[in-house]
Amino acid sequence: MTSKTEILQDIKILAEKKLITKEELIIAFDEGSNIQAKKIPSKKSHLAEILYFISGGIIFLGIAILLAQNWPELRYSTKVLATLGSCIAAYFIGLLLGREKKNVIPAEAGTERISSAFFLIFSLATPIGLSIIFDHEGFDTGSSGVQTLISGILFVTQIFSYFVFRRNIFMLFSILFGTWLFLSLTNFLMSYNLYWDTSKFYEYRALMIGLVYLLLGHAFSNNKQAPLTGFLYGFGLIGFFGAALCLGEWKPHQNIIWESAFPILTFAAIFLSVYLKRKIFLVFSTLFLIIFILKITSEYFSNSLGWPLALVIAGLLMIAMTYMSLRLSRKYLA
Repeated sequence: MTSKTEILQDIKILAEKKLITKEELIIAFDEGSNIQAKKIPSKKSHLAEILYFISGGIIFLGIAILLAQNWPELRYSTKVLATLGSCIAAYFIGLLLGREKKNVIPAEAGTERISSAFFLIFSLATPIGLSIIFDHEGFDTGSSGVQTLISGILFVTQIFSYFVFRRNIFMLFSILFGTWLFLSLTNFLMSYNLYWDTSKFYEYRALMIGLVYLLLGHAFSNNKQAPLTGFLYGFGLIGFFGAALCLGEWKPHQNIIWESAFPILTFAAIFLSVYLKRKIFLVFSTLFLIIFILKITSEYFSNSLGWPLALVIAGLLMIAMTYMSLRLSRKYLA
């Protein structure tokens, strides 16, 4: 790699031969500094974007409260205008404000950040508007079939918007509406089921959703969707471990397979925390392992004389797990 001294010496030689001017050097220096400035978003810009999201949420809340307070008196056209009309208007305002401008530092791209607030209003208000239309047409909006149709429309709209405009807010709502679509569609399919065992239906769905969230979080970790990884990892771990813990059930109906598999899964997550350099895996796996230890002690020793001793052992194991987590965090995840 060329050293700084060699580069300066080359500049001197080029200047002596009149192959480069002082003005050209200054322009090159300014352009390089400007590129670095663009790569480092300021904390103020992040705070401003959060405030824009909060503002969009407050606007949506105002629309929802207005509808709730005056629902019986409002005409159908007014309800549609207040919901679908508002979300369509917010969508186009977001498009106008979100047009990319070249050579603009992110901290200065104010209108592009404001557009996120309007896209939030659009995403939150659209489900209400669609529900009003379906209800007016005589459909049962509480049925799984109508829920599948509404969530499917919302998912397609959001994923299409993401692929066209490449905004993370559309990807976030694509995931949320996609989850809604999965839940309503499986409910719809199971309502016609005559042979499947539905006793663990909800637990396995939560397990699958959690696993998909974890995979999406890993897939997004090194690209433009990286800000979504914290949300996906957090809810993915809660859904996955929560479902796995429930699948183990409670004595005398406990499932030995899931009870045996649960500590293996938590230790695998601890290993992944080191491999992926993600502290959130370490935190949640430790917490769920502690919950599992308490469950096992109360399940198998609560009615015996060995329960106090089991609690002491469980406490020591919890201390050991906490200590191990802190050591791993300091050594590998700091």
